[in-house]
Amino acid sequence: MKETTDRSEILSKHSLRNTDRREAILGVFLRGDSALSHADIEQRLDDGFDRVTLYRTLKTFLDKGILHKVLDDEGTPKYALCKESCGSAGHHHEHVHFKCTQCGLTNCLEDVQIPAVQLPRGYQPLDVNLLVQGVCQLCSRKPEKSELS
Repeated sequence: MKETTDRSEILSKHSLRNTDRREAILGVFLRGDSALSHADIEQRLDDGFDRVTLYRTLKTFLDKGILHKVLDDEGTPKYALCKESCGSAGHHHEHVHFKCTQCGLTNCLEDVQIPAVQLPRGYQPLDVNLLVQGVCQLCSRKPEKSELS
């Protein structure tokens, strides 16, 4: 029940009409804890979901500040939930993203801020992304295959 309430509240807060499709997509993000690609989202939705509807909904959620785009080393955009401070006026999160080289999950590290970048005169940044690759907490705790033999 709580997740359904969260979905409705999020859509309402961002002045979006509550539809079954929007709720389903939002539910995928509320149940997860990592950034998701379009293919990841499709896998988690029922088979009757239209790809065009998914693309349009993701774009709407980006525009409204519900989701933000995460770029990784593969060039495939992934999406993650925004914090409270994002909205139609813009995104306000300059945090680091971390991609695990073992499990492949990409996570937002909200408490790790991207350092300020001093650009030359005449350059105006629109978006700043920082991707750190390595081994996540869960994978670093797993014994390597050679240790199991």
